[in-house]
Amino acid sequence: MKISIISLLVGISLLMQATLLATPPVPLPDDPACTEEDRGFMERAYELAREAVKAGNAPFGAVLVVDGKIIAEGRNRVATNHDPTQHAELALISEFAPKIDRDTFRRGVLYASSEPCTMCCGAILNAGIPKVVYGTTESQFQLIINDLPTKNPLTSREVMARENPAVQVSGPLMEKEGLALHQSYWPEAMKKWSGDK
Repeated sequence: MKISIISLLVGISLLMQATLLATPPVPLPDDPACTEEDRGFMERAYELAREAVKAGNAPFGAVLVVDGKIIAEGRNRVATNHDPTQHAELALISEFAPKIDRDTFRRGVLYASSEPCTMCCGAILNAGIPKVVYGTTESQFQLIINDLPTKNPLTSREVMARENPAVQVSGPLMEKEGLALHQSYWPEAMKKWSGDK
């Protein structure tokens, strides 16, 4: 029986992917720009991510802080609202935009349990939020959900720098906690979605 080069390469690729997925990602060190105060607000974002899971959604949470106080909170509502745009950051902005004036958004810091995706970066930019602190790096939790990142992923830092270089992005922060949260959620969720028991 002959094995084609393509079959061999596909087999090696699948084996490498399985090996990568069997090894949990190693948490990245905290961004040195983050402070102890940032850690407290990030813990709340992670609490909201846990609440999202209890409500039947994926583990993502966000808080908006102005003058050292949380003024708005959001959590992922994609599954319960049947709306793929209801990521934690976008849900927060959508819910509170009618209640918070633009000047307040412009003085805020958004804490996101995981790095904002491109869609959420657009919402953050349009709301005028000048600073974002994220917990878990997107490319790190993609390893857990079997969505291997590209060699050169588009990061929230890059999106913000291209669109509005004045927006500050800090993170990761407390990534160990965030990766544990994703690890406890995604493997079971992926089995349910694929029909495996």
